Amino acid sequence: MVEEKAALRKMIRSRLLALDASEKDARSTVLVNEVKKHLAVSGAKVVALFSPLRDEVPLWSLVEELSSTMLVVLPKVQGETMDFYCYSPEAMECGAFGIMEPAGDARAVMPFEIDAVVVPGVAFTKDGARMGRGKGFYDKYLSKNEFRALKIGVCFKEQVLDGLPVEPHDVKMDVVIYV
Repeated sequence: MVEEKAALRKMIRSRLLALDASEKDARSTVLVNEVKKHLAVSGAKVVALFSPLRDEVPLWSLVEELSSTMLVVLPKVQGETMDFYCYSPEAMECGAFGIMEPAGDARAVMPFEIDAVVVPGVAFTKDGARMGRGKGFYDKYLSKNEFRALKIGVCFKEQVLDGLPVEPHDVKMDVVIYV
């Protein structure tokens, strides 16, 4: 299964590299608007987002916009664990894997405090299966007993597959938004 996942990650990476930057930006705007609709319907007050890598949906505009009306939390990786911390635009630093994350003095948020989480992934299925980068950070976090938030996967349509090799520890998304 490891080889199959590695091959899928490579295939998706090449699909994403083929995307034109302006098309990617336009589609990201559509994705951001769809995420906002889902969050509005859910009534979320605390939203977990992510700091996008180059091959992920660029969501910084959503992070900045939502932080003015609700509590936005971002992941921070320390060793083998990932937790979420309050976002503050003036208190960000480059952390694990070169990802921007809340600075050391940011307040940690407990899993039960989060109302909705927007999750990146390498690939998804329409019914919510997700394949991440292989470290299991999101699967571990979303599997915590006290975590009950709405799970929203986001990606480009090139990342949506008919099927994925899933394992028992893989956490399914409640909804997958793609354009």
